[in-house]
Amino acid sequence: MELIALGIIFFVTSMISVATGSTSLITVPAMLQFGIEPRSAIATNMFALTLMSFGGTLSFRGTDSIDKSRLLFLALLTLAGSILGALLLIAVPSRNVPVIISIFMIAAVLFSIPRRTTSDTLSKHSRVTEVAGYVATFVLGAYGGFFSGGYVTMLTAAFVALFGMTFLQAVATTKLVNVFSSSVATIIFMWRGLVDYRLGILLGVIMFLGAYLGGRLSIKIGDLWLRRIFFAAVIALALKILLFDFLGQN
Repeated sequence: MELIALGIIFFVTSMISVATGSTSLITVPAMLQFGIEPRSAIATNMFALTLMSFGGTLSFRGTDSIDKSRLLFLALLTLAGSILGALLLIAVPSRNVPVIISIFMIAAVLFSIPRRTTSDTLSKHSRVTEVAGYVATFVLGAYGGFFSGGYVTMLTAAFVALFGMTFLQAVATTKLVNVFSSSVATIIFMWRGLVDYRLGILLGVIMFLGAYLGGRLSIKIGDLWLRRIFFAAVIALALKILLFDFLGQN
């Protein structure tokens, strides 16, 4: 029953988060609630995210939405940042991971509150903002390698604000960039023996299907209320982990 519940959570979340991002803000806390060790939960979730990102990327094929001109540099910066973040996770004591996750979750939700974006706000971008976009890619890559909760959401916002991408371009490009981020972090976690392969493969296949379907339906679905419910659930889960799971044990 626990495995079925996790499968449903991962499938629904992967469908919604193709457009919204922040998959791990739901999936990692859900795994913690079922008693999975924190670092193993993050590592196994990262394994599943690799398949989900691949499925999400496939859903945008043929749309010419991915920014190919910046892709190579974005991928290299993401790989470097993700390696750093994954190594930091290994170095952090396991008992401190839940509180760090909770803080990241709340910060990511506050940062990710939908903002009104129109073509009028996309002004000509200078060399400074272009460089800032690459710096943000590296810094967020490190965060993505450590936890990944809210990573794609913040990266999407950065691509729109700093590179002047449209929302569709940012969503499609971050999906492909996240393949690099989650893949390299997963390799490090596998090397350290943190991945639960049976659970990761099952949840990864579920997330692949959910992301593919979500990408196909994302243009047609009005996500305002989905976002509101999503962020409310994330905040509730973050506070539950922080107040009951971490502080309650001290």
